[in-house]
Amino acid sequence: MSNPRPTVLLAGKVHPRVRERVEAEFEAISIENGDSSLLDADARARIRGVAAATAISAEFIDSLPNLEVIANFGVGYDAVDAAHAASRGVMVTNTPDVLSDEVADTTVGLLLNTVRELPKAEAYLRDGNWESQGAYPLTSLSLRGRTVGIFGLGRIGLAIARRLEAFGLGIHYHTRNKRADVDYPWHARLIDLAGAVDTLVVVVPGGAATEKAVNAEVLNALGPQGVLISVGRGSTIDEPALIAALQEKRIAAAGLDVFAHEPHVPQELMDLPNACLLPHVASASVSTRNAMADLVVDNLAAWLSGRPALTPVPECTGLDRASS
Repeated sequence: MSNPRPTVLLAGKVHPRVRERVEAEFEAISIENGDSSLLDADARARIRGVAAATAISAEFIDSLPNLEVIANFGVGYDAVDAAHAASRGVMVTNTPDVLSDEVADTTVGLLLNTVRELPKAEAYLRDGNWESQGAYPLTSLSLRGRTVGIFGLGRIGLAIARRLEAFGLGIHYHTRNKRADVDYPWHARLIDLAGAVDTLVVVVPGGAATEKAVNAEVLNALGPQGVLISVGRGSTIDEPALIAALQEKRIAAAGLDVFAHEPHVPQELMDLPNACLLPHVASASVSTRNAMADLVVDNLAAWLSGRPALTPVPECTGLDRASS
């Protein structure tokens, strides 16, 4: 007698809460990455859902004939071929909203750390230098009087903007289309945004449309007092151009939580005194990651029980559950 519970594939290094819930609520299969050769024909035929913590290619999607839904852990889903999934009637979901506040809070902290050198000041104290050498040197940078440009005013970008607005900072933004629900100045081109501000916060998703969008030209427009903060995807920054701009003081400082080839961070960045670096921790609190994990499984449960997905990605918003 066949088991009535749907089979869900755990693909990649999934969050423990995702694994726990999937194994309790579904028939679970696990593989280390999105390689269909790791599955036999029977397993491929049984899989109806994927909890994704790895790249999911068009080829992998096509290898699963009865696939109905891919639930991605994270807001960014550039590693999943969502357009191809949608063309096959496969729903793709992500985990927006539940991490917006955590990422926005971390972004503000990263900005403060970058301009006021707080990690360096703490290290100075811990090393005994305050007592032996006197006060930590005055920081050349401050938040006071700054104007912030936000590249990507989605849920997270807007949460960042509201926080920085409370600091008394002017806010500008660049998105593909002007938002009707905010009064911040909009710039149709990223380089125009960079030229109008002295602090640039990058929070756009990865993918071809944003690949190395922050290049030497944009950094030059930001100027010698400019500060770059990146919390979206490392691929959006031209890292060699950024390193050169920091080394040559064409911008003043940068705070980065994401990198082009994680977990590798270029040694040139680590050697720079005007770079504040974090290991991709913007949403990395227990409560937020658990909320993300629950949303992954809740999306699987909804779609596989015949209900609408809770958080479909834009490519899949038009999918009809009954026709999938």
